[in-house]
Amino acid sequence: MSNNLWKSLLVNPVLLSATLTVSATIGIATAANASEIKADTTAPSASLDQLNAYSNEGVVSANDAGQVTSVSQLSDVRPTDWAFQALQSLVERYGCIAGYPDRTYRGNRALTRYEFAAGLNACLDRVNELIAASTADLVKKEDLATLQTLQEQFAAELATLRGRVDSLEARTTTLEKQQFSTTTKLQGEAIFSISGAQGDSKAVSSLLERRAAETGAAVARPDVDDNTTFSNRVRLSLRTSFTGQDTLLTRIQARNITDFAGAAGTNMADLSYEGGRTADNSAFVDKLFYRFPIGQGGAVTIDAINGEFYNNVNNFNPLLASDSQGSISRFGRFNPIYRQGASGSGSGAGVTLNYPLSQAFTVSLGYLADNGNDPTDKNGLFNGSNAALAQLAFKPSSNIDLGFTYVRSYDRLTGASVSSGTGSALSNNPFGNFINAGGVRGSAVSADHFGVQGSFKVTPGLVLSGWGGLTKAHAENRATNADATILNWAVGLAFPDLGGKGNMAGLIFGMPPKVTDSDLVVNGIRQEDEDTSFHLEGLYRLRLNDKISITPGIIVLFNPEHNNANDTVYVGTIRTTFSF
Repeated sequence: MSNNLWKSLLVNPVLLSATLTVSATIGIATAANASEIKADTTAPSASLDQLNAYSNEGVVSANDAGQVTSVSQLSDVRPTDWAFQALQSLVERYGCIAGYPDRTYRGNRALTRYEFAAGLNACLDRVNELIAASTADLVKKEDLATLQTLQEQFAAELATLRGRVDSLEARTTTLEKQQFSTTTKLQGEAIFSISGAQGDSKAVSSLLERRAAETGAAVARPDVDDNTTFSNRVRLSLRTSFTGQDTLLTRIQARNITDFAGAAGTNMADLSYEGGRTADNSAFVDKLFYRFPIGQGGAVTIDAINGEFYNNVNNFNPLLASDSQGSISRFGRFNPIYRQGASGSGSGAGVTLNYPLSQAFTVSLGYLADNGNDPTDKNGLFNGSNAALAQLAFKPSSNIDLGFTYVRSYDRLTGASVSSGTGSALSNNPFGNFINAGGVRGSAVSADHFGVQGSFKVTPGLVLSGWGGLTKAHAENRATNADATILNWAVGLAFPDLGGKGNMAGLIFGMPPKVTDSDLVVNGIRQEDEDTSFHLEGLYRLRLNDKISITPGIIVLFNPEHNNANDTVYVGTIRTTFSF
């Protein structure tokens, strides 16, 4: 019988795995059943009687418990159980497993030696019957002989395979012991940037131009800082998940990319990935948030450092919004309305909710405080610069995305950034050119921002996007109310996979934020941008492989600072992005 058992185990891996499983269970239960083992040695006749009782259990109680012919008849066995397939084969193919009278199997209960012997004996009897019968659809003696011959012929290969599996298991065990974390993944990105600005002279504010014209003074026009630069930005992101659906992101950044506003005389020349004149490649945690799902398809983001609405909600510029793979300019990424709430200090603490109302509509609500970690006067979560957002996104089809956005912002006196550094100096601080009642130049500013934006996938190779923004700003520190109206708009064309998979060409044309109307008059000069600047940008992203892309691009600023007297300014860059 033992020879037949070995051959049967070779033929049927399911039976082999079930037998090994039963054996393993016996090993675990050995200590618990020590008293039973001792009883076996002192009372052999009683043990044999008990063994016979167990062995006959499946036959004698067949009418009471009902001999199961399908594993589905066992009420406590589920397809997700780890031994389901083995049990199914033993029940449905061999018919040597019976359940308890209440139609349960109780697979998690400890196994006694008697139960093991009875179950094994029943299955062996059934296997012997099948071998003896040599039925056509089951095991034949000839098949056993063939399998035994194959096993002998491929003994060396089987031994090699066994060795490889053992080696793989050992390496996996080592990796699991030495890994950084079972819940955290490390992602990295590095940008190499060769950039430079060109033009006859730096841009000058239109207000200075008009003041000089009235007084007869000459306007100083220094040359553009046109030396070519080579700079970098590195980001390391630790993404941690505790449930498989949530994300805790901790990002470390270092960069030394020049602020081209200083080189060209206008914020309109800023690159999308630059960091300011003081950037010195010091590494620091520049972003920290926790995001988790809520309800059916909703998500909540809690920002602790550098929270930004454009990272938390849909900004409707899917192919050009990325600062490492999309637009090369700060203005060309998306409507400046999304930059409110984090004007530069890097705090940006707050919370954002995205929740689908239906398949077509999604509502977003958010609040960010620029200095939420500062307890001093005119700071903190609610008394410093802050912004609250409400947005309704409408997606009538897979090719069309529309968004209607409102943001209420407050910028304290020392941090006014109404247009978030994307337009003229006046649009950024529309009430900065007067002395208020406290003897301080400028004013704190509250503003209502309205945005309409969208994207349209015309063809798989052409995506049209664009936006329009209206800001109504109000000076908070004046006895006489002053208001200003600021407009901006842009249109973008993206050509994905142009010239190869992963490549992209892009064109962006628009008007950076401009003060079109103001109640404030200083020294007889109304604080408005009288002329109009236009932003033109072209880029082409060449993807060398999944990890490296090169993006040459150029920004052309016509009438920068909304001043016709300024020369055209050009900013060119070659951005190489490494993702790892």
